[in-house]
Amino acid sequence: MVERVAVIDMGSNSWRLVVFGYEPGTAWWSLVDEIREAVRIGAGMGERLGDPKRLLRPDRVQLALHTAAVFAAFCRATGVDQVEALATSAIRDAEDGDELLAEIERTTGLHARVISGEEEARYGWLAIANSTTIVDGFGLDIGGGSIQTLRLEGRRLAASRSLRLGAVRVSERFLPGERTTRKQMKALREHAAGELDGLGWWRGGDRLVGIGGTIRNLAAAAMKRLDVPDIDVQGFPLTRDALEELIDELAARPVSKRGQVKGIKYDRADVILGGALVLAAALEQGGFDSIEVAEAGLREGVFFERLLGEGGLFGDVRAESVRNLSHRFGHDDEHDMHVWTLSRSMFEGLAAAGLHEYGEEERELLWAACLLHDIGVAVNYDDHHRHSHYLTLNAGLPGFTPRELILIGLIARYHRKGAPDPSELGDLAEPGDKHRLQLLCGVIRLAEQLERSRDRAITDVRVSANGNTVSLAADCDPSRDATVPIWAARRNADLLGEALGREVAIDA
Repeated sequence: MVERVAVIDMGSNSWRLVVFGYEPGTAWWSLVDEIREAVRIGAGMGERLGDPKRLLRPDRVQLALHTAAVFAAFCRATGVDQVEALATSAIRDAEDGDELLAEIERTTGLHARVISGEEEARYGWLAIANSTTIVDGFGLDIGGGSIQTLRLEGRRLAASRSLRLGAVRVSERFLPGERTTRKQMKALREHAAGELDGLGWWRGGDRLVGIGGTIRNLAAAAMKRLDVPDIDVQGFPLTRDALEELIDELAARPVSKRGQVKGIKYDRADVILGGALVLAAALEQGGFDSIEVAEAGLREGVFFERLLGEGGLFGDVRAESVRNLSHRFGHDDEHDMHVWTLSRSMFEGLAAAGLHEYGEEERELLWAACLLHDIGVAVNYDDHHRHSHYLTLNAGLPGFTPRELILIGLIARYHRKGAPDPSELGDLAEPGDKHRLQLLCGVIRLAEQLERSRDRAITDVRVSANGNTVSLAADCDPSRDATVPIWAARRNADLLGEALGREVAIDA
């Protein structure tokens, strides 16, 4: 039975309510609803020199109360009675933050708790460790009021620190006014570098993962400059060079025009440059060439704690994300797994015969595509291969890079008919992709046809090469009729034959 839980993140910049559906006792889950409001509760909260107190602005308080009322009404109307509401940096630091939360509870019944910087970092760690393959490295979450810095060792959180370098906070302090000068930007970079240097451990790792709206938005803007399919930023490597190009473009515009930069959200436009400069300082100070972006964040971290238990981690993020997506839309698990069994036999048999040199990377992509090739039937059987491609790309697969995601989607897309086109990878294409796709699509297409009757009539495939012919000997279950799968396979061997440069013969 699917249960639902709402997680409310009362951040310094935006407030967001997300609803997760999950099956208790399993690893199956999905995001099922979301509401967001740019409350900007941390705006003007005593960051300028001479302000003696850190008090919430009355207009921000009123918007916060209204937003909380909307969130509470949404939970009641939709029947979500499991609610986790968390307040972060701005409310944590405000002298009247507790008063706001008390008023929210009095007027809406919504109980929220303030979490410490350490708790915020721990939830960020859970999000990073459960949505990427990082083992040893660093994590960074840029919020509105603070940033959370993390060091991971063996997938566990080894160190963390909350620093007052959030995008709203630094923008108000260092970048006031409509125009930004180089002097202001230099001062912000130097301040951020000094704060990070004080950690003593922010250096020496090869891998850095970033979470939070600021980093996601910057990555989205960088992706808009590339020729790639319109997919989420999960796994996207935002390089220092790409970030500096964005900084230059943002700085050249007045604040009111920064939302016109493709990919930048209008309600972040006035603080995105400040966040970008903090990120640039973090990359430079840590010696990182890029930051890998994760779609998950604090809200997912809170949810993962509920799903997996305190401190719990998925055993294999990539495998779990594929299985989770397959479970969400799958209709015949036995069929999918048998298509993989036959695909694996052909893939490994062709390698043993010296007909390709692909390895574990391609094998895993083929496995993922086998489990996902029929999820499009959830939309409609007609053109379900196209629907499978669409669902794979748009639902996403945490743990995989954008390039890997697109390849998996293409292999699933061409399991049925047509010729794979590597140009769909755009700027993510690599030499040899045409042959790589032909072979993997040719294998899954034959495996699908050898399981066309969906009764496991063909139990295995043995590969042999003789001159210009590759023979695929199908082992048959003597209790089944193999007429349909053998007929179907012989009609669909051309793509694999083209990849191999040989005729493919199907022997029963």
